[in-house]
Amino acid sequence: MTIKKSLIVFLVPFALALVQNKMKACSMYKITVDGNTIVGCNHDAWLTTPKIWFENAKQQNEFGTVFTGSREVSKSRTTPQSGMNTVGLVFSRLASYYPEQNNPFSDRQKITNEADYLSAILHKCATVKEVKKHIEAYDHSFFLNDVFIYIDSLGDYLIVEPYKFIEGNDPNYVLSNFCPSITDSNQARKIERYRNGEHFLKTHQAMASLDFCTALSDTMSVCRSRNGDGTLITSIFDTKAKMVNLYFYHNFDTLVQYSLTDELSKGDISINLPEIFPANEEFQTLVNFKTPSNSIVLRIILLLIAGLLALNTFTFILSLFWKNKFNLGLRKTVAAISIFNVIFIAYIFVLLTNQSIFYFDVPYKHYSSNLISAFSYTPFILLAVFIPFLIHTRSQLKSFQMRFFKVAMVLNSALYVVLVLGFGYWGLFNFWN
Repeated sequence: MTIKKSLIVFLVPFALALVQNKMKACSMYKITVDGNTIVGCNHDAWLTTPKIWFENAKQQNEFGTVFTGSREVSKSRTTPQSGMNTVGLVFSRLASYYPEQNNPFSDRQKITNEADYLSAILHKCATVKEVKKHIEAYDHSFFLNDVFIYIDSLGDYLIVEPYKFIEGNDPNYVLSNFCPSITDSNQARKIERYRNGEHFLKTHQAMASLDFCTALSDTMSVCRSRNGDGTLITSIFDTKAKMVNLYFYHNFDTLVQYSLTDELSKGDISINLPEIFPANEEFQTLVNFKTPSNSIVLRIILLLIAGLLALNTFTFILSLFWKNKFNLGLRKTVAAISIFNVIFIAYIFVLLTNQSIFYFDVPYKHYSSNLISAFSYTPFILLAVFIPFLIHTRSQLKSFQMRFFKVAMVLNSALYVVLVLGFGYWGLFNFWN
């Protein structure tokens, strides 16, 4: 296959991908039976720093809390993903998508530190009514890509979307990665973990017991086929007993339990979850898997490759205007290579700014950007032109009259080799998964 034919054949599916879409992960549920409310949260992530931590009340009339999460914003600070306070107020945060609007809250107090903001709500509020009053003072459109749910010990709940509140008191409720105000039931049920949870509650008699909630959490958990990724933390909060029950990395054979009251009596404590659970091979695979998001060396290498491809592309474009040095056929080849280089440079930028590409199924479908979804076909474009390009470069190398052009062609080949190896290591060709 020639380079020109490769360009035509593999840009077609690249364009077709513009019509596809996919949501991200995470899920939760609440069960209220006979006055007891239990909340389960599945935190689905590829982060390798999962923690549980306990914070005593900061001031009088405030509450002690427990939080779970994995996204570190500093060496000593992790953003809460879920949590419960000593009066049984629970919250869960789920990634979602909401189209940006003109901000109706521009005159409200700005959120400058999300970890402090989220922690303060559980320290200061006892009921969802108090949560609503507290949040109404802030510009909560700050969380444009998140939906929150707060549940108090009575079973009442408050859903906080970027631009709207939704209150409810259904005894059983399931939520995943969508904003209910803009998502109908049919759309929501396209998300498997939400559909699984809803079906489980419809086909089983709800019970406020750990066994029932563990089975429900397991049903809604995720174990993705790539790199051992999936549900990182399962937190089950008993708002009556003030107990937090933990499972680690979608393994429901080992349970770790904490009494919120007992742990707070020991002071403020932070615990790394891998240290309190048995060794988990899948999690170790995740830890060992290196991407530009967790390796500064790989970020530098990708930036260097992008820079060299850009330099080569500039060289190739200049060569098109070099009089009497290239025939028409070679000019077409140079033009095609320049186009490929621009595509690969753009894809490197996508890799550097979209961590989930390395963990979700191939071809990757971005939850809100069809263009990024289309770029997920780039590795296959590279694979298609890789061998033809190397063969063409080798056969034509002696005919190139300018030394700098020969160097550029050889360098371009070497960069393609590095990219193919990198894409292979990251599993970006593994569409069969």
